[in-house]
Amino acid sequence: MDAMTDHVDELVAQWAAERPDVDASPMQIIGRMSRIVDRLEAELLAVFRRYGLGEGEFDILAALRRSGEPFACAPGELARHTMVTTGAVTKRVDRLVASGLVSRSASDDDGRGRVVSLTPAGRRVIDEALVAHVENEERLLSALRPADRRALEALLRNWGSALGV
Repeated sequence: MDAMTDHVDELVAQWAAERPDVDASPMQIIGRMSRIVDRLEAELLAVFRRYGLGEGEFDILAALRRSGEPFACAPGELARHTMVTTGAVTKRVDRLVASGLVSRSASDDDGRGRVVSLTPAGRRVIDEALVAHVENEERLLSALRPADRRALEALLRNWGSALGV
């Protein structure tokens, strides 16, 4: 492999040789994105772990912090903000309650409902973790020129819209 080719180029070339009847060019994008996503997840998780968090716990704390004072949400609302099932939210909240970063209480509006709230410790953790997370994301994007970042943002926004995500 030279500086201008990568593993995906090799895979596509192998398919071209073995199955010239199949256009494997979509792998040029999907294969690279898959490899990039794997690397990004590992890099992001390394920062979250420094704060005793997994990606899911970070997402819950971030959703609560973004909600503004009093930094509290119903579990269903957290599920919508984090795009996971209410069951997944429950598991994540259970771990965060055990670590003292969130609390659960009865809803003032509906005694049967529950509200998840950031504790003072949870607010400190998410505020610190957020700064480290954004710095890490900036580091991961530093190889891209500003114009390339804007172009990539637009492409991903359009593609995501077309895919319904």
